[in-house]
Amino acid sequence: MRRRPRLLSLWAMVLTVMIGSVLGTVVLAPPVQAATAFTSTAVNQNGGNCLDLPGSSTADGIQLIQWPCHGEANQTFTFTPVSGTTDQYGIGTSTSGKCVEVNGASTADNATIVQRTCGTGSHQKFRLTPVTNNGTNNAFALQAVHSGKCVAPSGDSSAGNTGLVQLPCSNAASRVWRLPNYAGGGGPTTPPTRTVRVFWLKPSDVPFDQRYPDGIAGVMREAQRYYKQELGKTFTLNDPVVEVVNGDQPRSWYENTPNGGDRYWWAVTNMQNELARKFGLNNPDSRWLNVGEISAEGEGAGGGASPGWVVLSGHDADGAAGTSGQSKNRWYGGMVHELGHAFGLPDSSSTDGTPMSASFYDYPNTHFNQSQKNQILNGPYGGFLS
Repeated sequence: MRRRPRLLSLWAMVLTVMIGSVLGTVVLAPPVQAATAFTSTAVNQNGGNCLDLPGSSTADGIQLIQWPCHGEANQTFTFTPVSGTTDQYGIGTSTSGKCVEVNGASTADNATIVQRTCGTGSHQKFRLTPVTNNGTNNAFALQAVHSGKCVAPSGDSSAGNTGLVQLPCSNAASRVWRLPNYAGGGGPTTPPTRTVRVFWLKPSDVPFDQRYPDGIAGVMREAQRYYKQELGKTFTLNDPVVEVVNGDQPRSWYENTPNGGDRYWWAVTNMQNELARKFGLNNPDSRWLNVGEISAEGEGAGGGASPGWVVLSGHDADGAAGTSGQSKNRWYGGMVHELGHAFGLPDSSSTDGTPMSASFYDYPNTHFNQSQKNQILNGPYGGFLS
């Protein structure tokens, strides 16, 4: 098999043993709340200017700007949750009752941010992606749903009276906005414990492509169905299934920055370390079973799993997104296999018809044996199944 089970450090193995006695007493967090409407200014974190509708205009097509904060109505915006989502909002201008959008539904860099009569298009929907910015509360990237790009002043300027455009998302201060009156709920809420958290880390120079979060979510749902079929119980996914993470570095950095002695693991270990830092995750983690996929790989690289974690590289992300040309069964079987490791199973010693052997390539015609089922149900993450 191309993937190899990840070797655990002695400390990680000790933690794995400890988890067995801890998981049974974990207190479940409250369910993720529905997103809540709120009204707020939006303060750019590079210079402290505010999102501004010039002259309180009521005309369609007026480009929004950043301007020194003054608290008037043309710097106040209403964030209304998009039905059926937990982290998407329409942004309304308080003085005109119109909506903020990416002009012309463009996906290009530097497309202008304007106001227009409210509609239902995804170019008028923005995902609030929380950003850690020197300890500032309520700091977010405002990510256009249709393009995956973020609202920023043109040229990343810190000057007032600068027009707003969309640019690739990053943690740069110019692409982060503080929403002082953010009301909570929705995407920024930490998912409930004893669930499976799934991340797609998009390097800073990789364009957003909705096929990736959608495809990865599809693979996870199929694996969820399979575990229910095999065990009579299965794991819980969150809403949204996939947390999209804008990487701090370009693809080449993840692929070529050494992290351990084996190049095979560099891309996925660099991803795992970034996810751990941004989300306060442990390895292993008694709160969640974590799955990370990154759109980076490098020569001779790949991914794998260990108790509590699945870390996969570019070819798995491409397969899930449907861009590799291979049957989805290949990726369904691969995820079932890696989740088996995350639930504590070793590789099988021979091709024995179980998904812990090369038989996962025969998915869906592969099945756990009774011993493997018992190991999962009685293992450190068996209590996550219901």
